[in-house]
Amino acid sequence: MNLALIEARKAFRNKEIPIGAIIIKDNKIIGKGYNQVELLKDSTAHAEMIAITSACNTLNDWRLNECDIYVTLEPCAMCAGAIIKSRLRNVFFGSYNNNDGCVSSIYNLCNDSRFNHKSGVQGGILNQECSYLLTS
Repeated sequence: MNLALIEARKAFRNKEIPIGAIIIKDNKIIGKGYNQVELLKDSTAHAEMIAITSACNTLNDWRLNECDIYVTLEPCAMCAGAIIKSRLRNVFFGSYNNNDGCVSSIYNLCNDSRFNHKSGVQGGILNQECSYLLTS
């Protein structure tokens, strides 16, 4: 999660909402990203989406079955959908997102039995550090 916080600080320095994400496979970073919505003028340029694209490019595959994502804020519906579609094994997040969190707080897309893939979810990792950055 500390590495995801480094990505989040990049977003903060660029006057973006400070959220960062990394994707790990076999203890190696294969993808990373930070929010770039304002920079790219793209509402889909969330940290998770950028990290997923980066990881898919690294592996030259859209399937991220044996990979885990670490993100500083609980993913929204769009990002949770991308997590399911890319078949990430686990989601580890820092701060809970009571406004639009869709892997725990409002809903858990990652464990909905109607989807063909599920991801493990664990929240509250380095919650204080992640929350502090979001409120700075």
